[in-house]
Amino acid sequence: MDRRTFSKNIALAGAAAALSPFGIARAQARKLKVGVILPRSGYLGFIGQSCQKGADLAPGVIKDMLGVDIELMNADFESNVDTARTRAERLIQEGANVLVGAFDSGASAAIAQVAEQRGVPYVINIGAAPQITEQGYKFVFRNFQTAIDIVREGLDLIGALFQATNTVPRTAVYMHVNDTFGQAMTKGIGAMLPLRTHLPFKIVDTIPYDPAAKDLTVEVSKAKASNADFLLLVCRLNDAILLRREMVKQRWNPMGIISPGSPGMYEEQYFKTLGKLSEYSISNVPWYNPNAKLTKIVEKAFLKQNPKDRLDFHGLNVGYTFEAILIAADAFKRAGTTDPKTLADAIRQTNITDKMSLGGPIKFNAKGQVEGIGSACVQNLNLLPTVVLPTSAAKAKPVFPAPYYKKT
Repeated sequence: MDRRTFSKNIALAGAAAALSPFGIARAQARKLKVGVILPRSGYLGFIGQSCQKGADLAPGVIKDMLGVDIELMNADFESNVDTARTRAERLIQEGANVLVGAFDSGASAAIAQVAEQRGVPYVINIGAAPQITEQGYKFVFRNFQTAIDIVREGLDLIGALFQATNTVPRTAVYMHVNDTFGQAMTKGIGAMLPLRTHLPFKIVDTIPYDPAAKDLTVEVSKAKASNADFLLLVCRLNDAILLRREMVKQRWNPMGIISPGSPGMYEEQYFKTLGKLSEYSISNVPWYNPNAKLTKIVEKAFLKQNPKDRLDFHGLNVGYTFEAILIAADAFKRAGTTDPKTLADAIRQTNITDKMSLGGPIKFNAKGQVEGIGSACVQNLNLLPTVVLPTSAAKAKPVFPAPYYKKT
């Protein structure tokens, strides 16, 4: 065989290798396929759609930041835990290198089981049930506070709120959704509140309810009958709207509504649906830093894709969904491969300082749980979710009691 024939045969062999399964895998390693699982329909639909906005802008921004090509593989789990499990299975079968989602704790727990069984990395954007990262999983990572962390931060912010407004409420009625998230938060409050001896109030009644409920007349009537100074609320979106309307209908006007850490009352649909009735509701939640360099970059991309919208209404959902995809892309760049184990190991070594969320760098402990995320006291003022505490990040002063408060 002469040199020319040898070279030709080598070239043909290389082309054949590129078309083989291994060659195709190597070629695809230039792109990261991210399976994004969110509740874009069902009772969590509005929040899922809000999270999706963060996913949609991620490929462009991350390409500019890291030079990584990302292909999104979007799936709607329709606010159903069983559907979330099947969607995760399907995305993996269709070639997803990493999964991201799912906002809801129950769905996130189901996806985590699938990801671990199939050996595919999963980065949770939002989902607080502590047990998710207490299973000894090797492929599951969460860039969000656990319910215990949310409650701890949320209760401390309630104390700061009372101090900032010179108020001393003595009683609270506690209402909460009875899903996985609500139960985890309730357990956290039961454990943490007795340790917060500086807080002046006690819970006089606890009222659980279904987040998919269509009527909360009985529950609100019972809460009103407690004659508590304020409402301590762990909610979702649709139920928060329903509850607020029922409060007005029954003319129940406590000092205020305070969430120790749940979604719903800072969502755009809460404002759009309730108008002025949305004012003065307070949510103590993990939040984004409006002054961060990355926030300004993401906001520019957000406004380009959503010219009639505002990041204020979607900051938490957009920020944490974007960061989840950023974590995967950062690990992929360092690993240089989509091999699931290598990718999971790279995620475990994450150290991202240029981020949107409040708190320290994005780092995971041995359980795959991020540590050091900060919370903010977000109050609805002038029809916008506004940071009022801590003072270092505040855009306005807190208002408590709410102006509608009537002593009984």
